[in-house]
Amino acid sequence: MHYDTVIIGAGMSGLAAGIRLAYFDQRVCILERHEVYGGLNSFYTLQGRQFDVGLHALTNYAPKGTKQGPLPKLLRQLRISHDEFDLREQNFSEIRFPGKKLRFDNGGALLVSDVAEQFPHQIDGFARLWADVEAYDDVAIDVTPRSSRKVLAEYISDPMLIDMLLCPLMFYGNAQEQDMDFTHFVTLFKSLYCQGFARPRDGVRAILKTLVRKYKGLGGKLRTRSGVQRLEISNGQVASLVLDSGETITANTIFSSAGYIETMRLCSDADQSPPTGEVGRLSFVESISCLDCTPAELGHQPAIVFFSDMDHFEYARPDGLIDPRSGVICCPNNYRDHEHLTEGMVRLTSLANYDRWSALDADAYKQAKRDCYKHIADTAIKYVPEFRQRVTFTDFFTPLTIERFTGHLNGAVYGAPSKRRDGCTRLKNLFICGTDQGFLGIVGALLSGISMANMHVLAKQ
Repeated sequence: MHYDTVIIGAGMSGLAAGIRLAYFDQRVCILERHEVYGGLNSFYTLQGRQFDVGLHALTNYAPKGTKQGPLPKLLRQLRISHDEFDLREQNFSEIRFPGKKLRFDNGGALLVSDVAEQFPHQIDGFARLWADVEAYDDVAIDVTPRSSRKVLAEYISDPMLIDMLLCPLMFYGNAQEQDMDFTHFVTLFKSLYCQGFARPRDGVRAILKTLVRKYKGLGGKLRTRSGVQRLEISNGQVASLVLDSGETITANTIFSSAGYIETMRLCSDADQSPPTGEVGRLSFVESISCLDCTPAELGHQPAIVFFSDMDHFEYARPDGLIDPRSGVICCPNNYRDHEHLTEGMVRLTSLANYDRWSALDADAYKQAKRDCYKHIADTAIKYVPEFRQRVTFTDFFTPLTIERFTGHLNGAVYGAPSKRRDGCTRLKNLFICGTDQGFLGIVGALLSGISMANMHVLAKQ
């Protein structure tokens, strides 16, 4: 079977690329190894309960009717209405460090106010940073990497404020240990602090089902349980794709959201031309606890809390199984008009070490999940009311879960530290979209698929 374009991976970026191309009469096929589409941001059902994978919040929120910004742009490009995502805004979120608390909501005024109160001698520099971030072109393809810590030090002299600003951005999209590229900092700063969080009323299903319905309605083909075993290379391009079933298909253009190194390892000439670049090291564990009450009934109002138990924020692969000293506490109930949720929920996220988890046998793995949940919860209750006596059900995933459902080496949620913003590879008809292309978050992933489709196919028609 021959297609104009084949897309490897039915995550957000792959689906967006497929929709964009299908609008222009491209014959498109999306190949997904798993039964359920969505990749890192998917969903599942367990013991009658429906859970989101990955999605804590959709960043880059823009109210209905807004013309500018990433969310309105992608809705226009995909010809999807704001109502179809059915978004609900956050109450507010918090950053908690020893002795300090910063709040932020959608729009930025609350964060500016709290910085002025908590760090009065830093507010002028923070205001200059905010203005320069808003003016910065973070979607440019050709940018020179710069250290965010070094740039921030030009505006802010208090290291704790720098760490507090970095903490949510790193947890929500950074593949680099301890520092991050300034362009990525700007993207995430705008996404979280300037625009803010929202959540689909029915979770990530609302977004994914809208995308799949749109894609199929345009004639696009979606094949689940159709992993790619090998890319046959000839004359500097992909000549064909061999599926796990042994079936062979061909295409003029191939996009892959599987990660750069992961994709290049599929190439039949990989032994002669091994992929270059650093494999991501950062992964996470996450627990999802269902409660017999809402977090608000316990006195907890923030949608998300990003915390560090230390004055200095450590963002690196831990030596042990996890690092419970920092993390994320997400409460899906704490979004406006989410009274329809039948249970309370608390999601706890911490940095984890893939190698430590992969070395465990089956019994040790189960015990480690129980032990790590206790350690993480012991820290979390410093920032959220004691909830453990109200838990009715808990699920827990590890870096091995992430690797299984995304294919990312090391269970690296955000892929490789170095991104390929133009999406190009050494093969003239193979391009990268999604995590390793470099646009971040759910909205960023959707824009990645759109941008790569526009750049490498539609602009050439």
